[in-house]
Amino acid sequence: MSVLSKPYFHDEAAAFEFVESILWARGPVCPHCGCMGRISAIKPNPEKRVRIGLKKCGDCKKQFTVRIGTIFEESKLPLTKWLQAIFLMCSSKKGVSAHQLHRTLEVTYKTAWFLAHRIREAMRSGDLNPFGMGGATVEVDETFIGNDPDADPPKPGKPRGVRQMMKVVSLVERETGRARSVVIDHYSAGDVAYVVNQNLHREAHLLTDESKLYTRVGRRFASHNTVNHSAGEYVNRQDATIHTNTIEGYFSIFKRGMRGVYQHASKKHLHRYLAEFDFRYSMRSALGVNDQQRASEALKGVVGKRLTYRSADGRSEA
Repeated sequence: MSVLSKPYFHDEAAAFEFVESILWARGPVCPHCGCMGRISAIKPNPEKRVRIGLKKCGDCKKQFTVRIGTIFEESKLPLTKWLQAIFLMCSSKKGVSAHQLHRTLEVTYKTAWFLAHRIREAMRSGDLNPFGMGGATVEVDETFIGNDPDADPPKPGKPRGVRQMMKVVSLVERETGRARSVVIDHYSAGDVAYVVNQNLHREAHLLTDESKLYTRVGRRFASHNTVNHSAGEYVNRQDATIHTNTIEGYFSIFKRGMRGVYQHASKKHLHRYLAEFDFRYSMRSALGVNDQQRASEALKGVVGKRLTYRSADGRSEA
């Protein structure tokens, strides 16, 4: 039986029950006052239309559904289509474009674009714990994509280089397989060091390429080993565990997705696209996470992450 034949992908009442089972695993919680226990379901009135999943808090007397306080709030889109979109974005290794969601879900492109950004917001990890705790090994590298509108233009007669592109620093912890990516403004040791210091524990074993961007900051950690890519070295000849092939693999997925699926992302939205790729990579099949589990984890992140269309963008361009 197809995964997409699940009742909660097609029946609105089943969709509400499924979302409630994920977000209210210990019972309903009033989003207005935080009350638990004194919450009752509002019984349908045969003469009036009652919203599916409507509940009333016994403390503050306010009504609510599981949509309140989540990315679903004030959305006119059925919850079934939200769940379909979440599953599609979580099950595709390189993502799903807004145009594809627009065609598959039969919604407008504007709705699909905003829907996807809300889901990316849900994928953004709230875990701020540094990588490398307990002496874990962390690979760090930078990559470049697209055009940076804030960058200085190249000097007359000089070609466009990495300084005119959007800059990303990513970290992958080998032991857990987690990834974390940050957009930086300047291709400088200062900007790179700030990201590394904010996201890496002092106990970490740092692995990078030979770039001088990491020379000084690398001294703060338990160890710092490098491979010399410019000399054709991709695995250390004395110690095969010293390489940055893991982070390079992450960048390969990210760039294929951005170029082949999304094709373009503006700088103000790049952090959400990175959150999407970080999320899927950190919960990939190689780590024992299947598509349904990944979608359920994304669903857990919908609470407290409101994103209005105006705050996402004044236009429908991504």
